[in-house]
Amino acid sequence: MLGNLRNRIALVLLMVILTIPNVVKAQDSDFGNWLIYIGSKKLNEKWNVHNEIQYRNYNAIGDLEQLLLRTGVGYNVSENNNVLLGYGYILSENYIGDTDDKVSVNEHRIFQQFTTKQKIGKLKLGHRYRFEQRFVESEYKMRFRYFLSFNYPLVQKENEDYKIYLSAYNEIFLNTESSVFDRNRVYGGLGYRLNKNLRFELGYMNQFFENSGRDQLNIITFFSF
Repeated sequence: MLGNLRNRIALVLLMVILTIPNVVKAQDSDFGNWLIYIGSKKLNEKWNVHNEIQYRNYNAIGDLEQLLLRTGVGYNVSENNNVLLGYGYILSENYIGDTDDKVSVNEHRIFQQFTTKQKIGKLKLGHRYRFEQRFVESEYKMRFRYFLSFNYPLVQKENEDYKIYLSAYNEIFLNTESSVFDRNRVYGGLGYRLNKNLRFELGYMNQFFENSGRDQLNIITFFSF
């Protein structure tokens, strides 16, 4: 019975990933590329350091949309629960209207987050709650984010951890101001675990706003040490 449940969950996740492109076809969208590095350094059983670099392009590569640098110090409340205080610097290159001209926007961001993990059979679930204080040029903004992730293994070699897995997530962004909805991100991808410290993912993400959307090809590296 449990085996059938696992198979059904995997099938549902696969169907979600395959149908995402069809769901967003009706939106006005430009296809871009995100190159992402996410690292974690374990200091001891309780403390860890998070570091992250994201290079976001309007097209395949070479037309910078946004450079994001993020770091933080985390504390393990228990085995599957972590709190983190972080800082981020974001450089955005925004096009001006329908022209080819750009304007640079600098943002400094402080954030607090709580992450928790759970497991149902082979399916791994992750929840992340993040509250951000954003200093965008001369403006001050606050935003709440909720991130729900799914990770399901597909292929395992004998006497080894699972190497290939499905990955999916949904993240919603909510402002504290009158225009509450900010954006939503939906992602589906395929991952490869090289060893216990290093894994890679290739996936598709759609980010939609109130009246528009963007499609992204995500190439992600996860490294923990």
